[in-house]
Amino acid sequence: MNAVEKERYLREYYILKGQGKPFFPYAVLKDSVMACIVLLVIIVMSIVLGAELGPKADPTTTSYTPRPEWYFFFLFELLRVIKPPAIVFIATIGVPTICMVLLILLPFIDRNPERHPLRRPVATLAGITTICAMAFLTIEGAIAGAPGQLSSISVPTQYKKGAAVFAASGCQGCHRIGDDGNAGPGPNLTHIAATVPKPAIARTLVNPTAPMPSFARLQQQNPKQFNELVDFLGSLK
Repeated sequence: MNAVEKERYLREYYILKGQGKPFFPYAVLKDSVMACIVLLVIIVMSIVLGAELGPKADPTTTSYTPRPEWYFFFLFELLRVIKPPAIVFIATIGVPTICMVLLILLPFIDRNPERHPLRRPVATLAGITTICAMAFLTIEGAIAGAPGQLSSISVPTQYKKGAAVFAASGCQGCHRIGDDGNAGPGPNLTHIAATVPKPAIARTLVNPTAPMPSFARLQQQNPKQFNELVDFLGSLK
């Protein structure tokens, strides 16, 4: 923008500003009325339709799949992408904070007075990139499987049912396979079959060392699932 265009822009801006209305009380009144309407609609919907809270929480269940609200799916997926525990803080604090700071600084970085998006490539590109990244991560987080699923290792087809039993039983709360699960208090099971044969694995599941729960009931009530679990663990070499 040259000096003539800048002068013309400032002249038109001051003319339009003189013809406008003050922010207070004009804009404040409009925003207040709209806020009251939105609040009234929410209250009416909650009274008429009700607010479903779902069943009571069961702390003993191992099949519940915790999911965040939809507007946190992009952060949820970011945690799934950045898995190593040592750098989890990058996903929870680092990346969101850096992106937010860059967006706050964008008006100071791109000081172009033009309003047309094509004439402000920096601001336009930053906005489109942010929207696309959040949309992509939100969709991926929405269609992602349960957190208990094993995603860091390739499970052969014949052992997938056993892996599902492993995930549904909450074993990843104490054990780690690949990058999935917690590093303790139980041992790492990534290569457990290389040192422990399947019969020993089965005996450990039935008669474990505390605080590990026993799978004796599963063996009695559903021996097929128990054997699938043993076969899966026995394939980890």
